[in-house]
Amino acid sequence: MAKFTVLNHPLIQHKLTIIRNKDTGTKVFREVANEIAELMVYEITRDLAMEDITIETPMGSAVEKQLSGKKLAVVPILRAGLGMVDGVLKLIPAAKVGHIGMYRDEKTLQPHEYFVKLPPDIDQRQLFIVDPMLATGGSAIMAIDALKKRGATSMRLVVLVAAPEGVKAVQDAHPDVDIYAAGLDDRLNEDGYIVPGLGDAGDRLFGTK
Repeated sequence: MAKFTVLNHPLIQHKLTIIRNKDTGTKVFREVANEIAELMVYEITRDLAMEDITIETPMGSAVEKQLSGKKLAVVPILRAGLGMVDGVLKLIPAAKVGHIGMYRDEKTLQPHEYFVKLPPDIDQRQLFIVDPMLATGGSAIMAIDALKKRGATSMRLVVLVAAPEGVKAVQDAHPDVDIYAAGLDDRLNEDGYIVPGLGDAGDRLFGTK
């Protein structure tokens, strides 16, 4: 079964409270969402492979550590996932960026794929799929399906707020994909929104309705 981890660092929790507040405007919401994503990078990359290399410091030779193994890529689920990309890239600037476009049918709550653009060597990369909300899990499952279909084998799902229903759905569908969240909320309401949640992340990021 895939691992589910809530990152309860005080700075993450403090910033999550800011974006939950309905009075937080678009500018601050956008900035803080990226700040949370940046802080989450420390945890989601904790077990990246390392290797020894020999370098010359101003005082002489030394054997030190550097990253090795898989190359990295961040894949936002459009459109709200864009609100986390800059935060991730701030600490992993060499990562490639792919995009997966999903929209949710407001009546059936089912996701539909409309756009996929990925680095050509996606099968050789560790992927961080980012989306602020893990609600029903439908979009995340379809995004992971799309990536696996194109050869991806190493993925982690990174979200700001998750509902128990969405976590279970993704774990059942993709038991090989670990999930990281800044917060685990109570439930979904009858409209498929996370409670207490933070509203519609896309609308709050981009000032739309």
